[in-house]
Amino acid sequence: MQPEQWTPELDALIASPQHHKLLFENERVRVLDTNIPPGEMTALHTHSMPASLVVLTWSDFIRFDAEGNILLDSREKGLSFEPHSALWSGPLGLHALKNVGTNDLHIISIEMKE
Repeated sequence: MQPEQWTPELDALIASPQHHKLLFENERVRVLDTNIPPGEMTALHTHSMPASLVVLTWSDFIRFDAEGNILLDSREKGLSFEPHSALWSGPLGLHALKNVGTNDLHIISIEMKE
């Protein structure tokens, strides 16, 4: 199942290639390397598949919707994960993400194809 706003051109690899790199893909999974340096913001994009995430480095971030409204501020939620932490994420609709911290936000995403 894909998010309501999903279109191929909004896929993270196409819409924000400077922040998302393909590491591996087959018929079951797609592995992305996502790295957002401090102060940088991604283009609007989606993640259409649920994914297991592995944190390489963590940084505070703000996730915005297409109109620029704040969807999530990691600082307000007290989110912080150590390197090598594993997380789960469902599909994410249209959003942009800004790294407002001092480290790279560097995540490996193992997306599950359904």
